[in-house]
Amino acid sequence: MPANRLPDMVLSGLEPLVVNDTTGFVNVGERSNVTGSKKFARLIQEENYEEAVDVARAQVEDGAQIIDVNMDDAMLDGVAAMKRYLNLLASEPDVARVPFMIDSSKWEIIEAGLKCVQGKAIVNSISLKEGEEAFIKQARRIKMYGAAVVVMAFDEKGQADTYERRIEICQRSYDILVNRVHFPAQDIVFDPNIFPVATGIPEHDNYCLDFFRATKWIKDNLPGAKVSGGLSNVSFSFRGNNTVREAMHSVFLYHAIQHGMDMAIVNAGMLTIYDDIPKDLLEHIEDVILNRRSDAAERLVEFAESVKGLTATEKDTDKLKWRELDLQSRITHALVKGITEYIEEDTEEARQKADKPIEVIEGPLMEGMNVVGDLFGAGKMFLPQVVKSARVMKKAVAYLLPYIEEEKRLSGTESENNGVVIMATVKGDVHDIGKNIVGVVLSCNNYEVIDLGVMVPSEDILDAAEKHNADIIGLSGLITPSLDEMVTVAQMMQKRGMTQPLLIGGATTSKVHTAVKIEPQYESPVVHVLDASKSVPVVSSLLSGGRDHFVNALLNEYQDVREANARKRGKKAFSSLELARENAFVPDWDNYKPVKPTFLGKKVFRDYPLEEIRERFDWTPFFKTWELHGKYPRILSDDTVGEEATKLYNDALAMLDEIIANKSLRCDGVIGFYPAAGIERDVTELYADDDRTEVIAHLNHLRQQAERPAGRAYRSLADFVAPKTSTAQDYMGAFVVSCLGAEELAKSYEANHDDYNAILVKALADRFAEAFAEVLHERVRKEFWGYARDEHLDNDALIAEKYQGIRPAPGYPACPEHSEKATLFELLDAENETGARLTDSFAMMPASSVSGWYFAHPEARYFGLGKIDKDQVEDYAERKGWDLETAERWLRPTLGYDE
Repeated sequence: MPANRLPDMVLSGLEPLVVNDTTGFVNVGERSNVTGSKKFARLIQEENYEEAVDVARAQVEDGAQIIDVNMDDAMLDGVAAMKRYLNLLASEPDVARVPFMIDSSKWEIIEAGLKCVQGKAIVNSISLKEGEEAFIKQARRIKMYGAAVVVMAFDEKGQADTYERRIEICQRSYDILVNRVHFPAQDIVFDPNIFPVATGIPEHDNYCLDFFRATKWIKDNLPGAKVSGGLSNVSFSFRGNNTVREAMHSVFLYHAIQHGMDMAIVNAGMLTIYDDIPKDLLEHIEDVILNRRSDAAERLVEFAESVKGLTATEKDTDKLKWRELDLQSRITHALVKGITEYIEEDTEEARQKADKPIEVIEGPLMEGMNVVGDLFGAGKMFLPQVVKSARVMKKAVAYLLPYIEEEKRLSGTESENNGVVIMATVKGDVHDIGKNIVGVVLSCNNYEVIDLGVMVPSEDILDAAEKHNADIIGLSGLITPSLDEMVTVAQMMQKRGMTQPLLIGGATTSKVHTAVKIEPQYESPVVHVLDASKSVPVVSSLLSGGRDHFVNALLNEYQDVREANARKRGKKAFSSLELARENAFVPDWDNYKPVKPTFLGKKVFRDYPLEEIRERFDWTPFFKTWELHGKYPRILSDDTVGEEATKLYNDALAMLDEIIANKSLRCDGVIGFYPAAGIERDVTELYADDDRTEVIAHLNHLRQQAERPAGRAYRSLADFVAPKTSTAQDYMGAFVVSCLGAEELAKSYEANHDDYNAILVKALADRFAEAFAEVLHERVRKEFWGYARDEHLDNDALIAEKYQGIRPAPGYPACPEHSEKATLFELLDAENETGARLTDSFAMMPASSVSGWYFAHPEARYFGLGKIDKDQVEDYAERKGWDLETAERWLRPTLGYDE
């Protein structure tokens, strides 16, 4: 062997498999994978291992040279399943002759496989996503077992999706493995990430070329290293069309092998011979794979239908009857039905007939959107349909924009709209789904909407309003500190002498707060807008000739609200804080034996299986996001909204499938358990260990104070932890979970003028976060803390919270003061462990995040704090080290007195 040449990679089952330049391409069979094969998953779940072995045998017979085995299913004992299956394969010589690829995202499953596999296996996979320490530790264990390793192009920042990121991560991983772990270079296989193409998102068009370039770079610059990948990802956009998928796989492999790819995970029995692919299909696919033309994706999608055969739409000719209508009727139909397929064609026809391109927007498009607006206003269309209509409108406008800009350049004129609306989520707040929906609805009604995004400082909002000559300013916020920020904006508008109406919206806002706190700060109209359906009539009234009548009625209404609120406050009676504490809820601590958690400290969950989280979705809030009111699943059969709710639900399910398959979103979380005891003044102490000498946190709770009948307790979360003076040695838990990637995915849809899917992504991310919190809470009760090991509840019962223990979140009714999140985040090192972080107002970023405390006592219950009196505010300020003004600012929504 020449001195500068590394040894060949040699894997083995009962027979050796040499992988080098002369071996040729290596097929890794993909069907023994519970995440990629429904049939195999069913066989394993039914414990039909005999037939499951036949799945592997069939792959070997079809030409697989390595068998990939994956047991990552939330309903499986993955360790036991991996051991059992590999041991069975070992007893089948016709299968065991090939090496095995042990495929899992869970280290314990990988190690279980390594312990029982014969020959030299290959591990799939490890990466830098959890940092160098974990990467090195796993690599050393793999080296100890004598296995080869697949390394994903994934680091602490996320998955590599560009050429530069791919080579950066692969270089770094290689250097660590070769120089620090002393891992044999020839046993390193890089997976530089195969992503779907022809998705309709322009940013995805270069995915294949970037993979090919990265493959060549790896082979040229990382001596000995091999390249692999999961082939089925590339054709994900054409699931259900096997003819196109098989051809795409063959085309991709042909070019990847030319660039040096050594192996790929494939269904060996479903590969078309490259030269046998029909020339017209080959041309369309290579246009996509090689990104040879800008319309390649659209052309392949269209061509794929002819290969697949007639679609349901084509078979049902009645569905295309509308294409025989006149131009205006076709445009209106497309807008009402949300059909984007023909809108550019019809828009061009309208442009040819118009004197100016802007007339297409002002004429046929706005006429169609007026129909949408009328139907929405009459309750005959619902919000999801309107957002789909906006998608059609945006596509038409995007088509016309170059013509309009040219017309402006030549004539020096500007187009007209119904008004300019500046919208923003205020400083410190990150929630924007509702704001985005309002923006879409207003855009549909020919208002120019300038959305400044989230966490926007007051000065920036007002500067933008002046720069764009805004007619209206709209503010949004979800967390209670945002209410103060809205007051600040109103005050600043008054100081600047501005006159634009100010709209207030968001879950935490109310007509009462708007009337009492915001409206008095600003002389021009301030309007609380309940939801998106009210936005158009409110804006229209403010910008029309009927403004004076609308504003006068509003002022009278808000005056009535203020007077009613004053009367209500005058009648509100409070007990002293001392009396409230004397009448606290007191469990029977003498006869209570707290359960000790199975560990103390924190436990981190990264990239938690989305399939498992999905099963715990509470769908009712999802429909409320879209202003479809009703409880799931009854809403699907509702006489009024059932049809549209079902369409929305089906769209959500399809997107969930795509998110999970592409790993577009990621759920990370951290939980922790700590010895705890209650001390005086509604404070809970947390300790470092069971010695209970080192205090690591003080949790400051609030207590109900509104006057109660004799015998009724004044509750506080402090009541649910055993006091330090009792014999009970109690514990508390904490958690933070986050769904990552939604913002980026939504932006990719927005870039394609697709607000519907952008909003859908964010709504689903919220569901993932909430469901993840529910999944972990169940595991806490049954496994990690273990105080309810015999719990057996279905999802409806879980949603109804029919379990022992609670997980209240700072900012919610039992503990409405947000700054306690800082203690929680510091305790768990949540920013480093989950990627979630706190804003200045203690909102969590990303918005799809949930945090809270775990209480285990059987009598722990959720409750609303209600209003509190000044003596408790002063006490809380002293405990927190604040002055009274600061305490009143953070507790303002709960204050039972006028400041």
